[in-house]
Amino acid sequence: MKWKKLGKIYNFQPIDKYLQTHASNPLAVHLKDDTYRVFFSGRNATNKSSVGYVDIDIIKQEVMNTCKEVVFSYGKANSFYSHGISIGNIYKIKDTSYIQFMAWQIRDNGHWRGDIGRFKVSDDLQKLELTPNAPYLECDDEDKISLSYSWVMYNEGIYKMWYGSTIDWSSENTEMIHVIKYATSQDGEKWERHGLAIPYEIGVAQAFSRPTVLKNEKGYHMWFSYRSGNGTKYRIGYAHSSDGIKWDRKENSGIDVSKSGWDSEMICYPFVFNHKGREYMLYNGNDYGKNGFGLAILKED
Repeated sequence: MKWKKLGKIYNFQPIDKYLQTHASNPLAVHLKDDTYRVFFSGRNATNKSSVGYVDIDIIKQEVMNTCKEVVFSYGKANSFYSHGISIGNIYKIKDTSYIQFMAWQIRDNGHWRGDIGRFKVSDDLQKLELTPNAPYLECDDEDKISLSYSWVMYNEGIYKMWYGSTIDWSSENTEMIHVIKYATSQDGEKWERHGLAIPYEIGVAQAFSRPTVLKNEKGYHMWFSYRSGNGTKYRIGYAHSSDGIKWDRKENSGIDVSKSGWDSEMICYPFVFNHKGREYMLYNGNDYGKNGFGLAILKED
């Protein structure tokens, strides 16, 4: 498996007071032909994140349209998303589209923590409605510390979710242990959590984030961000599974940092999707996508 980088296709420019820097966590939603609306998380002057979008022709790699203002902003001081919104993937329950997101908060000057929230998406992809107006998935006996980015798909008659969960804020190498777990639901509302999905290894891969999953005739394929704990910044990893439950984490994801330029220090927050029979990946580079996002295409065998 080898990815061919097509370059940075969106060079972020400030939009309003909520979207001053960053186009992190790109999420592509098909509009028509070769054009996709790519939702992203941008930041204000104090690094609180909100949602914007840009429309891109991925074949021509041209920007067709950019939002004129923030689509949905971080919440008030007492809200569960008071310090930011980092978006995940889009999926449907019956005829309604939803986007789950990581909700950031800091309480009493303590450590940040996350819950998982959910948006209802309007048919024209112009509006996001918080539903419910509370955490959609929050900490419990299985996930006691903090939650992060989730990926949901409907497959084999059930809804399947892979999501991030903090085991410890620090380890022997001072890096956090944040892993990807698995949950299922019959209706997309009530979830049964099943524990660890991707095996982690201290000093190799122990801080995971933002899973993206595809299924084909060869099984389930997952890409994600990860840090090793040795000081190296985010890289994109890959794992394979025959059933979506037990995963084999591979050493080589087929994509790495460039020798120079906008993605030479870090690559992270992958979003993989199929377009006209080919797999594409949107991803962020240096500084968590401060200057935009790039596109790669999976090389054919």
